[in-house]
Formats: sequence, structure tokens, C-alpha cells
Amino acid sequence: MTTQKLPTYFLSHGGGPWPFMMDQVGHLYGKLDASLRDIPRQIGVTPKAVLVITAHWEGRDFMLSSSAKPPMIYDYGGFPPHTYQVQYSAPGSPALAAQVQQLLQAGGHAALLDPERGFDHGTFSAMYPVYPDADVPIVQLSLKYGLDPQTHLEVGRLLAPLREQGVLIVGSGLSYHNLRAFNAAGAAASHAFDDWLRQTMALPPQQRSAQLMKWDEAPAARMAHPREEHLLPLMVVLGAAENDDASVPYHEDAFMGTLAVSSFKLG
Repeated sequence: MTTQKLPTYFLSHGGGPWPFMMDQVGHLYGKLDASLRDIPRQIGVTPKAVLVITAHWEGRDFMLSSSAKPPMIYDYGGFPPHTYQVQYSAPGSPALAAQVQQLLQAGGHAALLDPERGFDHGTFSAMYPVYPDADVPIVQLSLKYGLDPQTHLEVGRLLAPLREQGVLIVGSGLSYHNLRAFNAAGAAASHAFDDWLRQTMALPPQQRSAQLMKWDEAPAARMAHPREEHLLPLMVVLGAAENDDASVPYHEDAFMGTLAVSSFKLG
């Protein structure tokens, strides 16, 4: 356990249950897998818990998974039968869920606890390579309908104190997410947007935040994100580490053969 100030991460989490299919897709996911497995080394300590802002959960208000033993949600289709039986048995943390609820409510944002919510693949596919022994508690935080970037940035700011309490804050999404062009048809757009995103994340903090609030004006923005739910977790982790420098622990120019994708670390 630690009380040092932890970084925050925006992770491009790949597609579906890929960590449980490495014998079939390892040639596509080797770089992403290696980058995720390296996170414990980068942090240097074991977090008390992980708060995952997941692209796969939205609510009228912010929602928090509050079960002590979260079930599984197999929110994908067309994968091998065994991927609908995989288990990632990390415990939840009702205490952390309640603490996050209080932080958000104190900042003027309604937040509700959901004791039934399970781990979706944005959470378990991203976290399994990081903590394969499933021994670190995980709480999920939803996005809020409307997907307003400023709202999610503000929520991230409210979460910042958790970093000094041993909580690792992770946004799980994808820097490129157009499933209708998840191939060569999306290559140019993914490269244009990813170039802009990496350049923007390297800006001084105040300028960086301002630019990201206008992300939809970026080159190929709406081709890269026809709907922005896979980008919005970035706004939360940015808010939680707004004055910290960003680095790129993972980048590929040929993900799935043609796409540019990146992950970011702040702090």
C-alpha cells in the first residue's frame, strides 16, 4: 500500500475480450498487452484500489459500482464461447464508491451507487493484463449522458485528492473508436486525430485543457469519434492530474494493421 501521489492513465483498451484470446490475436495485441503489463513497474507500488472510468457505462447521473463482489458483464458479441465465461474476480470497494459519491456530490454533481453493476469489458480487458491476479479492488465510475467534456473535466478535478490516498485513477476507452471504419477505411482519420491528440496532450496544462474541451474541432474528430464515449474518460483523468505533464506509454501506428492509437499517463 502507498500514500504517494499516483499518476492517472487513459488506456486504449482494445476490442472485446482480447486478453483471453491471446493465442488467436496475440499478433494484433502484443504491444498493447506489453504496455498494460508494464504499468505496475511504472507506478512502483500496489494501489489501495483502482477507480476505472469506463466508456461502457452511462447514466443520467454519474454512477458508481458499489458491490463488494462485482459480477461480470459480457458486453460484446461474436466472440468464442469461452469468452462468455471468463471471470475477473477482483473485489469491489463499497467504501471507495461511497467516498467518490461524496466527493462528486460535494462538488455539485449528483452521483448514485449501483450495487448490482458488474465489470464490463472496458474494465476487465484493460485491468487483467495490469493485475492478472485480480488482487486490487476496483470501482467503476460511469460517464454522464450528454457526454459534455467540461462536466467530465470538472468531475476529474474533484477526484484529484484520491491520488494521494493510494487510488489509481484509470480512464478506459479508445483514442480512435469508429467501428464502421475500424480498418483501412479509417486509417487516415485515425492518424490525423491521433497526431492532434498527442500534440495537444504535450501542451502546457492550461492550454491543453482548453484545447481538449474543443476536441470536436480537431482534424478528423468526428470520423475518429462519431460518438465520443470512448474519448470522454480522458477528460476525467486529465482533470484529476490537470497540472501534471503527460507521456505516451503506448502508441501504435498500425493497430489492426492500419490504425493509429495511443494511451496517456499524467504524472
